[in-house]
Amino acid sequence: MTPKFPFLILLSFIFLSCSNGARNDKTNITQEKKGKPNIIIILTDDQGWADVGFNGATDIPTSNLDRMAGEGVVFKNGYVSHPYCSPSRAGLLTGRYQARFGHDCNLPYGEPNDSSIGTPPSEKMISEALKEQGYRTGAIGKWHVGDHPDLQPLAQGFDHWFGFVGGNMNFWGIPTSPLQTIFRNHTKVPQEELSYLTDDFTNEAIHFITQEDDNPFFLYLAYNAPHAPDHATAEYLEKTRHIEYGGRSVYAAMVNAVDAGIGRIDSTLKANDIKNNTLVVFLSDNGGRKEFADNRPNRGHKGMLFEGGIKVPFFITWPDGLKDNQTYDEPVISLDLFPTFLDASGVDLTKETQLDGISLLPYLSGERQETPHETLFWRSVGGFEYAVRKGKFKLYKSAYKRKTLLFDLEKDRYERNDISAQFPDVLAELEQTYMNWDTENLAPRWVDPHPENVVKEEEKWQNERKRSLPPKK
Repeated sequence: MTPKFPFLILLSFIFLSCSNGARNDKTNITQEKKGKPNIIIILTDDQGWADVGFNGATDIPTSNLDRMAGEGVVFKNGYVSHPYCSPSRAGLLTGRYQARFGHDCNLPYGEPNDSSIGTPPSEKMISEALKEQGYRTGAIGKWHVGDHPDLQPLAQGFDHWFGFVGGNMNFWGIPTSPLQTIFRNHTKVPQEELSYLTDDFTNEAIHFITQEDDNPFFLYLAYNAPHAPDHATAEYLEKTRHIEYGGRSVYAAMVNAVDAGIGRIDSTLKANDIKNNTLVVFLSDNGGRKEFADNRPNRGHKGMLFEGGIKVPFFITWPDGLKDNQTYDEPVISLDLFPTFLDASGVDLTKETQLDGISLLPYLSGERQETPHETLFWRSVGGFEYAVRKGKFKLYKSAYKRKTLLFDLEKDRYERNDISAQFPDVLAELEQTYMNWDTENLAPRWVDPHPENVVKEEEKWQNERKRSLPPKK
């Protein structure tokens, strides 16, 4: 379906020309701006693929997310570009594989004075590109792509900022370090002005959306839920009291808090008569964490390049531009959001040659029938782990399993059966494809404890399995 707003602009132009006899420049500029959609990214943190009703969850109440998913397109093979928080966000915000600029790892703690650690200012972010198109821009929630002031939101194309720059924070807003302090623009927000961060972020988002402005807005709303620590209010815990596993019950309450906030935001869009021309994307930054999240039936979890670490709940809705009640099965990736937003805003994408993502609009409208991506890539810690998906085949060099695996995702979407021995030519081809791609990337500009964590996690997994065996005679 072709987006409707260009047609509406044309009708408005004809009407004004006929009634006024002469063009009023101010009026035409206003009409053009109204034609550009408002854009909202809603990002959750460590949420599992199956932790939403539209992907099959029955224990966690996500009625608002499920309704909105039904109003747009659900991506059944929606990926992010990394299985960890910071690199995934760097890819999303730049539309480029974060390996291009050496952002392979989570940020090290306690380095707020080092401007070389984080997404470099030379990388153009969605916020900067949309600001060039006349958008009012806001970032709310968790940042985690640069601690230094030169790398924070207000220096990266955002007009408004409310949140924290680090990787996690308790949900009561209690500051424990400079990186775990809530700021509104350049001002620290006193703890007594905060309640429960998920609700605080929702309130700030509604305030941003309802500001009077002739320009369209872009809002990057990055909830830190349901990332640890596991905190929830009595109100949300009451909604999940039916879940008897305590840890899962708290996790579910955190997801429900996000869902409630998204419902309030959706109601705000309706009340202000801007829902139809607001493009909303929902996704998680990576697969669900090991504790309490549900990635089933996908294999693996956050940190892994199995599907459970990189495939996420993911949908897009835009009543004026896309049909509702759709599912899309071809592989897409979070890198596609940047060019999709520019395309929706009328930008000539032939000039955006630096992007690795592509606009999804012609594929979702049916204008193009082929798969958007011939090949997708993932790299962690400079190739300590990597994966390639090309067509039905996926190669995964797994540090967890200490071997390179090959899967046929058409026959084995849950990655149960390694077929590398049966298809050595495919394995060799995909390895070479990865090596060729990696020549265009930078080495990691810093490292994180992922390699050490892999060893510990796999040893724990092995020991738990060994304990179940019968005693030796």
